[in-house]
Amino acid sequence: MNATPHVQLPAVSVIMPVLNEERHLRAAVSAILEQDYDGEMEVVVALGPSTDRTDEIAAELVAETAGNRAKVQTVPNPTGRTPAALNAAIKASSHPIVVRVDGHGILSPGYIATAVRLLEETGAQNVGGIMHAEGENDWEHAVAAAMTSKIGVGNAAFHTGGEAQQAETVYLGVFRREALEQQGGYNEEFIRAQDWELNFRIREAGGLIWFSPELKVQYRPRPSVKALAKQYKDYGRWRHVVARYHEGSINLRYLAPPTAVCAIAAGVVVGALVTPWGFVVPGGYLAAIVAGSLPAGKGLPLKARLQIPVALATMHMSWGWGFLTSPRSLAKKVIASRRPAVLSEA
Repeated sequence: MNATPHVQLPAVSVIMPVLNEERHLRAAVSAILEQDYDGEMEVVVALGPSTDRTDEIAAELVAETAGNRAKVQTVPNPTGRTPAALNAAIKASSHPIVVRVDGHGILSPGYIATAVRLLEETGAQNVGGIMHAEGENDWEHAVAAAMTSKIGVGNAAFHTGGEAQQAETVYLGVFRREALEQQGGYNEEFIRAQDWELNFRIREAGGLIWFSPELKVQYRPRPSVKALAKQYKDYGRWRHVVARYHEGSINLRYLAPPTAVCAIAAGVVVGALVTPWGFVVPGGYLAAIVAGSLPAGKGLPLKARLQIPVALATMHMSWGWGFLTSPRSLAKKVIASRRPAVLSEA
């Protein structure tokens, strides 16, 4: 009886943009190095201008892995911007499969092996899965519950899960290097939403983007209301840029937060100046998020459950405000940098 021939797995480059990630960097890199994957692997960390111990921790990881099969190396990213960091890391890496991971993301144990298998099975240029938010304290538990509930983020599959299928974009992503090089990497004008823009070009060129719930990345939520508000304001601001960049990409889910901001503001003004009936709108919104937080908070401590409405309101209002105040000049600058999709010569 003949033995099953050994199939050599493709080598993998893991790229990680980091800025002020002392809290999670070591755990994020450890989750990569501990992957159950027999192929060759390298980790390239792009260092932004951090003000904490991120650089020191990165240097320790480089030294600790110097003689290992999977080594950590670093490259500078003086701008501190995510797309520039990703491009620098891609340039410094060398393997045919490129895995994007953030400094506060923890890969599930079989993530890389599963992603490589899915690339082969589907023929996709990029595969990705679920952004699985998990907190470490009551506030973060509340944010995680809000982020994984439909009342918090709508029906986004990479937040709430769903069936494996073709997608417009995915969380982070595991790419074929040829697709990244063909498209010239990330557009560095997209400070946010750079994943969507790159995946848009890949799709325009005829490539497949594939979502699978088999892929899961543990994500640590922002540690304060202020940080969460800034994050979601930026999301809204850049989603409006995307809408101006690519007409037809907006749906009702994206319009809900700015509509809620306008309706609540109008209700407060009418309630204060015309009739108390105006307060029905903000009151109705408050009642809705309180009701929606009940199933979202199932199994959490009381203190965490009580903070879910705060997290939901922060996400909705900040996203909506960012969308409404996104300057047209920003979209014009980004549109001017538009890169046409590069078609394969084959």
